Amino acid sequence: MDRIILIKYGELSTKKGNRNFFINTLYNNVKNKLRDYNVNISKDRSRMYISFMDDDLDKIKKVIDNIFGIHMYHIAYIVDTNDEIIQKKVLEVMNNTNFKTFKIETKRCDKSFSIHSQEYNHVLGCLILKNINNISVDVHNPDVLLRVEIREKHSYIYSNAYKGAGGYPVGSQPKGLLMLSGGIDSPVAGYLAMKRGIKLDAIYFEAIPHTSLDARQKVIDLSKELVKFTDNINLHVVNFTKIQEEIYKKCNPTYCITIMRRMMYRIAEGVAKKNKALAIINGESIGQVASQTLTSMSVINSVTNMPIIRPVACLDKLEIIDVARKIGTYETSILPFEDCCTIFVPKHPVINPKLEDSILMENKFDYNSMIEEAIENIYTIKINDKNIENEKFSDLL
Repeated sequence: MDRIILIKYGELSTKKGNRNFFINTLYNNVKNKLRDYNVNISKDRSRMYISFMDDDLDKIKKVIDNIFGIHMYHIAYIVDTNDEIIQKKVLEVMNNTNFKTFKIETKRCDKSFSIHSQEYNHVLGCLILKNINNISVDVHNPDVLLRVEIREKHSYIYSNAYKGAGGYPVGSQPKGLLMLSGGIDSPVAGYLAMKRGIKLDAIYFEAIPHTSLDARQKVIDLSKELVKFTDNINLHVVNFTKIQEEIYKKCNPTYCITIMRRMMYRIAEGVAKKNKALAIINGESIGQVASQTLTSMSVINSVTNMPIIRPVACLDKLEIIDVARKIGTYETSILPFEDCCTIFVPKHPVINPKLEDSILMENKFDYNSMIEEAIENIYTIKINDKNIENEKFSDLL
């Protein structure tokens, strides 16, 4: 074993009494995601170490890039903690590196190592200058920053740095239920929630024949993009047709979106509790549409006491699109298949609904029994990170 992947925790290192819990959660997530590779993973309170087969490195890096809880990682040479061995490897590494200027940074974690960090920077710098021609030291903006970490048994030498996904490892928080539509915003909300450690289930409302099977497949495909960042997502599909039709028969058209969202929240709360989720997550962005003004949110939110998490609430559309492109959901989200929130949209939806008016309209039909029926007839699609990428929903039936 000549090289390893050296993982730095970042935000996890700020934890005190719970630090081991977060590290162990990250360790289990990394182990699960790399289960098909020939790797060996070990950890301590400050680092995680992955040995790997050279042929797998590029594939492993792509997996690691999507694992939350990792601040930074490096491909490092590993040697015994011995001055002569370290110097030999440093010279070998720099002889195989193209540069004109360089800087050495030593971190002496093993205080029994006899040479102090600053002194060792000087020792290694002189070694390189003596053996490689036409180079110089630049402490401010070097072509190569070579880091040497000296630990008790092994030392690590590296000059590369790869930014991790950050955040907390998925599963370090309990489960949340994502209201996943086919739009741009809700997948981004799910991604940001997972970044804070929340394990996701998802709920999708369809109104066949007003919404299409293509719209359903679109949401399944979005779930497959999101599952890159976790191990599995249970997608709960709700038949919303009867409720939606009844709303448009009995309610003032300007209030239809408000009433529809109130019904969705009631159903989401029931599904969340049934599946032991502690919060509802959605892609609402303040003021973006009529149902997302603060007045509308207040009226809609009043049907549940469950926490509602809105990760993109204060982002504008362009910021949300940037994240969607980054995580690979944007191209799927813009496919032209309508969901429940876009069909039958009134010409002038109310932007400042009144709670008492909403309740009066809802009392025109027996929505409680319809909600119970919808929850009872939910079917769940289990999506995991081993699904065939182009698998269609019809193949699952």
